[in-house]
Amino acid sequence: MFVVTGGPGSGKTALIEALARAGLRAMPEAGRAIIQDQVQIGGSALPWADRAAFAELMLSWELRSHREAHPIAGPLVMDRGVPDVMGYLRLCGLRVPDHVRKAAELYRYNPRVFLAPWWPEIFAQDAERKQDAAEAQETGAVMERTYLELGYEVVHLPYASIEDRAAFVLERVAA
Repeated sequence: MFVVTGGPGSGKTALIEALARAGLRAMPEAGRAIIQDQVQIGGSALPWADRAAFAELMLSWELRSHREAHPIAGPLVMDRGVPDVMGYLRLCGLRVPDHVRKAAELYRYNPRVFLAPWWPEIFAQDAERKQDAAEAQETGAVMERTYLELGYEVVHLPYASIEDRAAFVLERVAA
């Protein structure tokens, strides 16, 4: 299981879709689906309403994704991972509860994590992605620090086309 992390609007999802087209199994991101679900049902576990509740839902999603991905043979890419929840809480200035830290220590991924760096030329906001450019940039930095703290090797994706980024990841996943 290889994680792709970074700030919003840095090309993670487009890359993961390209990797899936190339034959890698992939697990989707929690955040966007949770936001869509919460808006649909009138829930408050949203990044602009109750960030702590949003983080708990993301943690549950990431734990389930890890459990589902674990028995799958061969390389698989995850659109974010459990450590991203720690990073999100830090980004928001919220305390990281012990159970979140423990989850990040227990539910491990391949030691090589891919970071989609801040890329202003492709950043865009939408209905679910309301962060401004500064918060998007800081998100990537917080995710990098969090994964490094947990002992992962963080590999920066190149500023390149989706196809070239996919080739970059495929080369390193096969190694």
